[in-house]
Amino acid sequence: MILWFTIVEVAVAVLAGLLCLIAGLAGRRPSDLTVGSLALLELLLIAQIVVAIIAPFAGNLPTGSALEFWVYLVSAALLPVAGVAWALLERSRWSTVIMGIAALAVAVMVWRMYAIWTVQIA
Repeated sequence: MILWFTIVEVAVAVLAGLLCLIAGLAGRRPSDLTVGSLALLELLLIAQIVVAIIAPFAGNLPTGSALEFWVYLVSAALLPVAGVAWALLERSRWSTVIMGIAALAVAVMVWRMYAIWTVQIA
């Protein structure tokens, strides 16, 4: 994982989270914009999964626990999907807030994954 991709991914997660939180607290139901922001985040996470699978074959091994990295990555990839699924089923303003919380949790997980892959000493 490279730093700029991580920064973009964290920025998208934070912006998606804030967008969903603000929309939810303003009383808005899930919209195309809020669902689309989490869909973009999910696409970035899928790209990260592909990179994480290919990187060890190129000699770029994680410096920390690979198990911890993959637990974070799988969890992060499931959160936006679960948030959007619930929002589409419930269609309330609180489901929009939950999407925002899920996106902000993904931002923290992505930064932790970067630390595990690059700077943590095993």
